[in-house]
Amino acid sequence: MCGIAGIVTTRENKKELIEKMSERIKHRGPDGEGYYIDEDIALAHRRLSIIDLSTGNQPIYNEDESLVIVYNGEIYNYLELQEKLKDLGHIFKTKSDTEVLIHGFEEWEYELPKYLRGMFAFAIYDKNKRELFLARDNFGIKPLYYAYMNNTFMFASEIKAFLDLPDFKKELNEEILKSYLEFSFVPTNETFFKDVFRLDAGSYLIFKNNEIKISKYFKLDFKENKKSFEDAVIEIKNVMEDSVNKHLISDVEVGSFLSSGIDSSYIVSLAKPNKTYTVGYDLKKYDEIKYAEDLTEKLGINNTSKIITKEEYLENLEKIMYYLDEPTSDPAAISLYFVAKIASKDVKVVLSGEGADEFFGGYNYYRKDVDWGFYNKIPYFIRHGISCVAKLLPEFRGINFLIRRGEKLENNYIGVNRNFSEKMASKVLLKEYPLKGVDVAKEVYNEYKNYSDINKMQAIDINFWLMKDILLKADRMTMASSLEGRVPFIDLEVYKVASSLPLDYKVTKENTKVALRSAAKSVIPTEAYKKKKLGFPVPIREWIKDKDFYEDVYNTLNNETSKKYFNNKLLNKLLKQHIEGKKDNYRKIWTIYCFLKWYKVFFENS
Repeated sequence: MCGIAGIVTTRENKKELIEKMSERIKHRGPDGEGYYIDEDIALAHRRLSIIDLSTGNQPIYNEDESLVIVYNGEIYNYLELQEKLKDLGHIFKTKSDTEVLIHGFEEWEYELPKYLRGMFAFAIYDKNKRELFLARDNFGIKPLYYAYMNNTFMFASEIKAFLDLPDFKKELNEEILKSYLEFSFVPTNETFFKDVFRLDAGSYLIFKNNEIKISKYFKLDFKENKKSFEDAVIEIKNVMEDSVNKHLISDVEVGSFLSSGIDSSYIVSLAKPNKTYTVGYDLKKYDEIKYAEDLTEKLGINNTSKIITKEEYLENLEKIMYYLDEPTSDPAAISLYFVAKIASKDVKVVLSGEGADEFFGGYNYYRKDVDWGFYNKIPYFIRHGISCVAKLLPEFRGINFLIRRGEKLENNYIGVNRNFSEKMASKVLLKEYPLKGVDVAKEVYNEYKNYSDINKMQAIDINFWLMKDILLKADRMTMASSLEGRVPFIDLEVYKVASSLPLDYKVTKENTKVALRSAAKSVIPTEAYKKKKLGFPVPIREWIKDKDFYEDVYNTLNNETSKKYFNNKLLNKLLKQHIEGKKDNYRKIWTIYCFLKWYKVFFENS
């Protein structure tokens, strides 16, 4: 696990500039640094030594040194690819997966990413063609950003690497504010830094002759394979065992995060790492430590836990916003920061349970398509009429059901974790921004228009919630402590099995992740396979009502930046309603609060 950066520029002080970029992302790779610099380009690599500790330093070159690579990630099928490339005549100098990529590019060129099983973001420069090739893994586990400003092309694992470049213009991209409020994270490949873009998952980019060309090499698909439930469970067992074993490949010790739910419990029960890590809070319903300790005691392995205090949470928030690069109001980001911090004292690699809900149908929202099927039998024009009337009425219990069920999914669903409605987002913003949540999701809906509603929801949640929030925070919060996070559920072979499952093997009236729970039941020695995943929950809902927390939130919501973008009268009303227990507004409040904290870090602080 590492960090990469690069610039294509005519400036002569490339060495100074690339070293500044490298220093900004030093936390991603404190074990070493390497550079390639010529008259056209400068590349940097920060190394966190995991595999091939003695000879895996980067950049790495092909035989005649016409190609040079910097790379961040792990390729889990690299040994098989290495043998294939040796049979094709390629000569290897190291035992690293990085060299497999450079020889693979010689052999397969732009098709290379299709051969890879793993997580990756890499840059290969062809000196003869003067061409730069960037690629990112199928699901976007590893980050990659780029910008083209003032005739300088720049890329890096994190946006903050651009901040010291003289050609980088730091400017807020306020056009995505409304979509941020609706999603509670940045859902676009545009970022909050104007003209800085995220390379989409499953894509590659070619920069040549001052032109950028982007191509997609991987697309999600859902093709039900009619099979017995028993056969499906066996498939899941086999592919999960294989994936976990692949994710354990390392020349250093591998630990694991552990919450109370099925996902991390399944991974820990398969991997049986000697060390596991859990965080909790002093409010009982938010504390998962006792569940984790119960599992590890039965497995005979160690668990290290930590209670996070409210004071620590507030104290570290701005630092966390710096590491995140972009705001997210997902409270679990802070939990991940702390659990990664305690794990990094012992190990360099941890396994984590992200991805199971999106791949295997883990959200209760998906069940509504099954639970309320009778209502969907009412002709759409009647349901739509009821919905239109309900929108005009004051809020009452069940009104949201009537509104949602009277709208086509495409006009309403932008993710399982939706925050502001489009209407409410417009009210809370001082300016009207044209980009709405449904506009962001439209392209995905167009791709999956012939699929079931549950598959459409999965496509939305994988493309947005998983790729642009869950994986972003997982990467940044682990790398903030120089820790490599690996996600065995988010694996190409696991996805192939999950995407072929019949819908009733994912969701029924009784449960979610039905087939996955059956597979996990055979190896988890507790009843965690039954439990709904909480994912390191955080008591922000309650904390906001405490005096010290409330004062910080109130002062932030009423600062000068807030008054520039938001309707402060409405913000204070939302806060007052929450404090008085009239409405649960904490997610709306927290989303704006996090944006303002992030803005302070990147646009107000030096």
